[in-house]
Amino acid sequence: MNILVTGGAGFIGGHLAESFVTDGHQVTVLDNLEPFYDVGIKRHTIETTRTAANDTDGTYQFVEGDVRDADLVTQLVTEADIVYHQAAQAGVRTSVEDPSKPNSINVNGTMNVLEAARDTDLERVVLASSSSVYGVPESLPYVEDQRKQPTSPYGVSKLAAEEYARVFHDVYGLPTVSLRYFTVYGPRMRPNMAISNFVSRCINGEPPVIYGDGTQTRDFTQVGDVVRVNHQLMTDDAADGEALNVGSTDNISIDDLARVIRNEIDPSLEIVYDEARAGDAEHTHADVSKANRLLGYDPSTSIREGVRSFIEWYEANRDWYEPLVRRS
Repeated sequence: MNILVTGGAGFIGGHLAESFVTDGHQVTVLDNLEPFYDVGIKRHTIETTRTAANDTDGTYQFVEGDVRDADLVTQLVTEADIVYHQAAQAGVRTSVEDPSKPNSINVNGTMNVLEAARDTDLERVVLASSSSVYGVPESLPYVEDQRKQPTSPYGVSKLAAEEYARVFHDVYGLPTVSLRYFTVYGPRMRPNMAISNFVSRCINGEPPVIYGDGTQTRDFTQVGDVVRVNHQLMTDDAADGEALNVGSTDNISIDDLARVIRNEIDPSLEIVYDEARAGDAEHTHADVSKANRLLGYDPSTSIREGVRSFIEWYEANRDWYEPLVRRS
């Protein structure tokens, strides 16, 4: 199958591209190598995926470009059988500082993908969305049809992209699925996320720093669970036109997360607290019953198991990953 992964040098997109290549597919990645975090991590992802392609029957093509380039997007989409649209300007805090940028990339870039796809015979467009669309919760866990009240421009941009995907399904018959990811983590994750930051600091004998009082909670999703549900959407049309939560069904306070990581690495370290950051949600927790009903989604990794696995991966890859994390 010919697969286009936009944002395929990033964290989730890179894992998808690598897994597709490993399974013998023909994969094209479009990524502009945005320096939102150290580009060295993205370059390592590209080389890892190229190596995987050399060891399998799959092929890998990397195209440096931007989803805001409508002509380039059209060219690549028309050559694909399925599109995994992962490209986005991530970061709640970044969006608070510059709200127009996520709108330009996350909304207009998504429109370019959908416009290019609507008159094709694509299997589907799978859109990476976010738990940030919910914002202020009416209740927990989040259920897909509850009221959305994003607390950041990033959340607004992802909700708008979702709605365009739904409308292109309803109006033009384009098969689309939006997956609302809940704080995905794992190997090669962004260095500015809580888990990678806590692990890096603790391994280097520095106390983990919590922004806020630590009572805020997160539903952390291991990237392997995300990869599995995306693979299923290659051939499964049960969720076409829908938006689905992709979480772990578990959540943990940031304070407890810091303690779990600290205790795994160096229990003698103190925990430091700093001012809360604007735009961050207080709590996230996914109800994944819809994804389970439609796709059989069943997350398999608890946060504590996943943290231990990430620490092991970090230590094994410390020579290249840590310098990039520490300077980001």
